[in-house]
Amino acid sequence: MLKLRLARHGRKRHAYYHIVAADSRAPRDGKYIEQIGVYNPNTDPAYIDLDFDKSLDWLYKGAQPTETVRAILSYKGVLYKKHLLEGVKKGAFDEKVAEERFQKWLQEKEAKIQAKRDKLIVESETQKKNRLEAEIKVKEEKAEKLAKKFAAKEDSEEAEKETDTEATTDVTEEAVAEGEKTEEAAAKIEEPPTEEKSDAKEEVKTEEPVAEKKAEEPAAKTEEPVKEKPEAKEEVKAEEKKEDEPKA
Repeated sequence: MLKLRLARHGRKRHAYYHIVAADSRAPRDGKYIEQIGVYNPNTDPAYIDLDFDKSLDWLYKGAQPTETVRAILSYKGVLYKKHLLEGVKKGAFDEKVAEERFQKWLQEKEAKIQAKRDKLIVESETQKKNRLEAEIKVKEEKAEKLAKKFAAKEDSEEAEKETDTEATTDVTEEAVAEGEKTEEAAAKIEEPPTEEKSDAKEEVKTEEPVAEKKAEEPAAKTEEPVKEKPEAKEEVKAEEKKEDEPKA
């Protein structure tokens, strides 16, 4: 049994298909009899390149299209042309009328396709415009935030400067007050002492040597006694004996 079906090609997640006439017993991407077109669903609208006469010929030979291929053939007008030719065979109308009807349908179809393309172009342009406006709005918001941030920073710096000036004035005032206090204290210290204070100082001065003597006495006591030589002792004993002897 002959079938009109799709044979997959391309990479993962970006596949395109060949429209082929093949034996139904053959694998999907295997051997085929003839290629009659290309289908790429990755574009909008989808790209379809179909050999109109070959596909119509395969339909007359009894090839059965799959659902996707049938939709493609209907989109390109192959099925409608086959329907008109069958009407001619039955004598419903002649070939000239069939051709006029087909051309009219084809023009309407092309108009619809062109309208869809124009609509997509307008939509893409509006989307670009909206994106640009959104980006401009975001930039303006960022600029406004930055301006507010810088203004707040300047206000804080001015406030810090004011606080610094106030602090410096307070410090200078405190320094002046402390300087006056130190001058008063220095003036009090420089006043001449009274007589009582001078007497007390003299007493202290007189008492200091006594304390030094007392401090020296124990040092003298601690000195070791001088040892007398034995010869000196013998001389002292001899003199004592001479004194004890009676005088003549």
